[in-house]
Amino acid sequence: MTETQPTWSEAESARYRAAGHWQGVTFGARLRQAASFHGGRVALVDGDRRWTYADLDAEADRVAAGLRGLGIGRGDRVVVQLPNCAEFVLVWFGLQRLGAVPVHAMPGHRRREISHLVRLADAVACVVPDRHARFDHRQLMSEVRAEQGPGGLLRHVIVVGDPGPYDDFVPFDAVRVDASPAASTHTDADADADADGTDSADLALLLLSGGTTGLPKLIPRTHDDYAYNARACADICALDAQTVYLAVLPIGFNFTFACPGVLGTLMAGGTVVVAPDPSPQTAFALIERERVTMTSLTPPLVPHWMDEASSGSWDLGSLAVVQVGGARLPEDHARKLGPALGVTVQQVFGMAEGLINLTRLDDPENLVCTTQGRPVSPDDDVLVVDADGRPVPDGTAGELLTRGPYTLRGYYRAEEHNRTAFTPDGYYRSGDVVRRLPTGHLVVVGRIKDQINRGGEKIPAVEVEEQLLTHPAITAAALVGVPDERWGERSVAFVVCAGAAPGTREVALHLKERGLAAYKAPDEVVQVPSLPLTAVGKVDKTALTLLLRR
Repeated sequence: MTETQPTWSEAESARYRAAGHWQGVTFGARLRQAASFHGGRVALVDGDRRWTYADLDAEADRVAAGLRGLGIGRGDRVVVQLPNCAEFVLVWFGLQRLGAVPVHAMPGHRRREISHLVRLADAVACVVPDRHARFDHRQLMSEVRAEQGPGGLLRHVIVVGDPGPYDDFVPFDAVRVDASPAASTHTDADADADADGTDSADLALLLLSGGTTGLPKLIPRTHDDYAYNARACADICALDAQTVYLAVLPIGFNFTFACPGVLGTLMAGGTVVVAPDPSPQTAFALIERERVTMTSLTPPLVPHWMDEASSGSWDLGSLAVVQVGGARLPEDHARKLGPALGVTVQQVFGMAEGLINLTRLDDPENLVCTTQGRPVSPDDDVLVVDADGRPVPDGTAGELLTRGPYTLRGYYRAEEHNRTAFTPDGYYRSGDVVRRLPTGHLVVVGRIKDQINRGGEKIPAVEVEEQLLTHPAITAAALVGVPDERWGERSVAFVVCAGAAPGTREVALHLKERGLAAYKAPDEVVQVPSLPLTAVGKVDKTALTLLLRR
């Protein structure tokens, strides 16, 4: 990698290359190869707009040339905060052609999160929509730039749509310039390096962690390891040139983008269709029109999709596989989903840090409905350990530790955290509590991390608690997750106040004004006279959850 941080040993790297996991090809080169193999096939669909593989390859050259004209080059980090639209893919591959590094931000992130990402990554540019979901991202970026000050590295804000009154913001269409062969940043002869020197072992992108101790950390992924991530998932899912994948969940999520998702589909020569929202009505219309064969959901969407399918007014005959991940799928929903949609259900349990587990398409129904899959790679090392780090027998719950050819060895610029997040022999401490079956399938039991998983959105309790304390009425606060049939978990804020506690809506507005994403606002606010403490003086969150059961 171009950044100094823990990585795989030379022996491990040699073993992964020898096994064929790491193929020595950059993403810029992979798109060029795909264009030569599948040039006339449709690669990407967004509404009425379509790109063949040849079109997508040429578009990547145009975007790369335009970005280069702005002074963006190899190793530069660029925050990409776009909703589900084709431009995310165009920007992503344009950056790859340069050897620049996209930082995947979520559409729901606001000033606090984006400013943090810009600072942590030393981003030189951000790519945003003009407006999305009635929110003005241009105003957001104006505030972010003001926070950076005149000495900040953030030089450019690129806007998909109308830049509005901001004269120094660059419209995306102006970035798409004609790229002459002489200006191309890649040649067909390049296999393991781009023309500007990008190597397959270099940093290819930065994903976001769920963030358990405040703001998210950045997860470095190389061309080699991330391509294997997508390819291994694609092989298990039997993707090929006939695959039509519908991107329903946010396209920047690791699940949507590479498990196998967008990248896996493009690497197999299939077609990616972008859904502008996850509603079943929008998705079913696209499934009918584009003959979609595969898509991915989070558990909260499942009952809505089943209800809409029961109307019988949609032709879903092309849809063959529906993945469900991001949170644990209730067994009852797992058993009903397949018959309701006429599909094979595939459970997915993974992490942006690496390890991906999938149920197999030919697994018995009981395994599909009661487990969250098994590792995709034969070289995924998995340990389930007790509190002292000792392996536990199959069937016993313990913390999941993992390492392998696509699992990180260290967070980006997080030396102190890395000391405790990894074992001395390179295992990543996931914080997930699982049981492993003799088949290798994992059953997710819970987490040891102080993090709430609300329908796939990871909410760091510490960050929200810190911001709750800025409300003038709140003197102490603790955020806990409680089981919820719809979301998997919902968040409850226990607050200590001098007078009456603010209501849920008031708290949500306060957190919004503090710059937090809307999904981090608590679902419920409960006033308590004091916060219970453990014997060592920490807030006893187990005792708090028991209060809700009385």
